[in-house]
Amino acid sequence: MDMLWSGWGDPAKAAPLPETVIGLLRDLLGVKPRSAPPLRLEEIAVPGTPLDSAVLEGLSAAVGGEAHVRTDAETRVRHTRGKSTPDLLRIRLGDVTDTPAAVLLPAAHDEVLAVLRVCARYGLGAVPFGGGTSVVGGLAPERRGPFVALDLRRMDRLVDVDPVSRTATLQPGLRAPEAERLLAEHGFTLGHFPQSYEWATIGGFAAARSSGQASAGYGRFDEMVLGLTLATPEGTLDVGRAPRSAAGPDLRQLILGSEGAFGVITSVTVRVRPQPRARHYEGWRFASFEEGGAALRRLAQDGPRPTVLRLSDETETLIGLAQPDAIGADGPQQNAGCLAIVGFEGTEEDTAHRKESAAAVLRECGGTYVGTEPGERWAHGRYSAPYLRDALLDAGAFAETLETAAFWSRIPELYDAVRTALTTALTEAGTPPLVMCHISHVYENGASLYFTVVSAQGDDPVAHWAPAKEAANEAILAAGGTISHHHGVGTDHRDWYVREVGTLGIEALRSVKRRLDPDQLLNPGVLLPTD
Repeated sequence: MDMLWSGWGDPAKAAPLPETVIGLLRDLLGVKPRSAPPLRLEEIAVPGTPLDSAVLEGLSAAVGGEAHVRTDAETRVRHTRGKSTPDLLRIRLGDVTDTPAAVLLPAAHDEVLAVLRVCARYGLGAVPFGGGTSVVGGLAPERRGPFVALDLRRMDRLVDVDPVSRTATLQPGLRAPEAERLLAEHGFTLGHFPQSYEWATIGGFAAARSSGQASAGYGRFDEMVLGLTLATPEGTLDVGRAPRSAAGPDLRQLILGSEGAFGVITSVTVRVRPQPRARHYEGWRFASFEEGGAALRRLAQDGPRPTVLRLSDETETLIGLAQPDAIGADGPQQNAGCLAIVGFEGTEEDTAHRKESAAAVLRECGGTYVGTEPGERWAHGRYSAPYLRDALLDAGAFAETLETAAFWSRIPELYDAVRTALTTALTEAGTPPLVMCHISHVYENGASLYFTVVSAQGDDPVAHWAPAKEAANEAILAAGGTISHHHGVGTDHRDWYVREVGTLGIEALRSVKRRLDPDQLLNPGVLLPTD
């Protein structure tokens, strides 16, 4: 099943906002109903493919037949850009400037190599496409000529499971729920559950350095990866023959987070863990974000480490965004302070021990136990937030997210700086926003901050958002944060990534790209500026 072309996920799961919420948006933020409904898919005017018959024949031969080369308007629209709010607003208006000339469906590593050879012969750009969930412009290359999308959905197998080493080799087009189902047949789990879980793919997780909501217990995706295979215009790169090695720099880390700019990931070997026998999620309340943050830091540094550990600030708690499918169910008196979601997975004995030990720490740090309902409600609705974003857009509001990370000592300054930058920029533009935040991932040495912004759209929502996004990016760098913790760089963050890494670092990465992709065919302008 394909995602909704003009929004997120399964169209059957979309739900309008309650009238009470629409009234609050109107009264508090000045949100006005849309002047006209978005275009229907059949109303999107897509020019015919610019590829001639010789190119199409070459691509068809590369992927095993013309059935696996799609040039129809609907398929090309469904592969246009990703799922950021500006992406959705643009496609709803019929903007197809970033539409691929064709969508290819290779079924194997060798077919990907063959496609790249054809692209090199004819000067075609190539954009790897997994679940299409990028929210940073990772699927909108900066290229004057035509490009093709390499949809990897046919590469969707569990290739191998090594129960002794507890590893599994997966193809890149395998969606996360199916990967979990296949691994469960062998008694294992990957333990990677980002908000995009229902639609994202294994290859996309690796390409964007994804981080799942259970990262406190299972780790980030890049920590799970033990081996990779990369198809490039210059050939194949295989990396990772042991769990760790001192044989030079770790080339796995060069591929992880490369966002399709160096090659197409065609195989991923990951460590897996036994299926948990027990799961327990609960809620804790803190008087302030500062107090709650100190409690999370204590658990991250000194233990016991929960599997899931996240903290909403006062505004996000008041709105109820930690439980998006239940917004409006509780009144403000139940939603005071800051809500922490704490979850445990593992054996019955280990889960019970960590839960009891963590509770002692949380109480000592000022936390109040509020039962299992908030945790279970979060677990039930944790993939619902993107649907809420669509409903807000439908109601005429603007809603977008951004995230960053820093060392613990810098978290307070970073939090204040980004909130101030967003609030100031949008207020000065005449659309005062609601800015919410939560700590979404914790480490011994730091944490990530995930911001959600809701405001009126303005006359041109995409142009209206751009100065606020720029102000937030500037604030992130000035406060010592990284420009992205898990969304990636894409084109949206690229210019700030250049400043974060520095000139010499970018030139080193450009040298790698020139060697692996000398004609700059792969996702040009994504991650790195084009030469």
